[in-house]
Amino acid sequence: MADSLFKIVFEGQVREGVELDTAKANLAGLFKSEARAVQKLFNGQPVALKRGLTHTDAERYLKALNDAGVEARIEPDSDISLSLNEIASAPPQKPAHLEISPYAPPKAKVGGDQPEHSTLKVLSINGRIGRLRYLAWSLVLSAAALTLVAVCLLTMNESLVAGGLLSAVVLVVFAVIGAQIGIQRLHDLGWSGWLLLLTMVPFIGSVFPFLMVLLPGTKGPNQFGPPPPPNSKGVKTLAVLWLLLLPIILIGLTAGGAGMLRDELELQTDEYEQSLPYDDEQDQDSALIVPVDVNKELKET
Repeated sequence: MADSLFKIVFEGQVREGVELDTAKANLAGLFKSEARAVQKLFNGQPVALKRGLTHTDAERYLKALNDAGVEARIEPDSDISLSLNEIASAPPQKPAHLEISPYAPPKAKVGGDQPEHSTLKVLSINGRIGRLRYLAWSLVLSAAALTLVAVCLLTMNESLVAGGLLSAVVLVVFAVIGAQIGIQRLHDLGWSGWLLLLTMVPFIGSVFPFLMVLLPGTKGPNQFGPPPPPNSKGVKTLAVLWLLLLPIILIGLTAGGAGMLRDELELQTDEYEQSLPYDDEQDQDSALIVPVDVNKELKET
C-alpha cells in the first residue's frame, strides 16, 4: 500500500514587496548553498526543490520558502511511492540536476556570498536599520538641513528667485533622503516601505513616527534581508544626543507658537480698538453744540 507523497515546485517567483536580490540572498542562506546555484532557480522554469514529502512536511518546507520571500507550491509527487516492493526492486536514482533541499548540508564554502549583516547604505531603499541608527541618521540629516536652510535664507537676501529655487531643491533632496531612511527602518520591522505614506495622514502621521522609533526590529533575516550590523559608539552617541535635543526642540516650538499666537491676538486687539471712535472727539463735538435754551436767553438780553 502506497502513501500519498508531495513535492515543492518553484518557478522563480518572489513574493510581493520583496526585491529579487533579497530573495536570492535569503534562499542561498536557507539552502546553505552557493549564490550561483540559487541563481539557476530563477529562470522561470518549474523546479522540484524537494520531493517525497508528506503533506505536513511539505507545508513546513513551503512556509520556510515563503518566509525567505519566494513563492512556491505543493504538488502531488506521483513518481514516488512508499511501496516496500518498489523500493527494494528499484535501482538507486541520482538526484535531479536542480534539486536543492533547504536543509541540505553545504556543498561549498559560502564565504561572503551570504553576509551575516546587511550593508549600510543611506541613499537606498534596500536594507535595514535599527532604532538607534535611525535616530542617529535623522540627527545628521536634520543638522545638514538646518545648515542649508540658513544658506537659502542668505541667498534670498541677495536674490529672491535664486533663493526660492535653491530652497525647492533642498526641500526635495532632503525629503527623498528622509524617505529612504524611513523605508529602511520599516524594513527592519518587517513592514513594507509604502507604510511611510501614513505619516501624511492626519492624526496617524503624528503617532506613526513614534512607532518607528519605539518598536524593535525583527530578529534574524526577514523578507527584506539580513539584520543590520551592531551599533557603533558613534551611532549610540548621536542617538542619545537626538533624544536629549528632541524635548528642547519641542519646547522651543511650543513656546514659539504660543508667542506667535499672543502677537496675533495683540495685533487683532489693536486693529479693533483703532476701528472704534475716540471719546475725545465725541467730547469736542458735543462742546461745540450750544443748547437751544442758551441761544434764546442770549437773544432776549
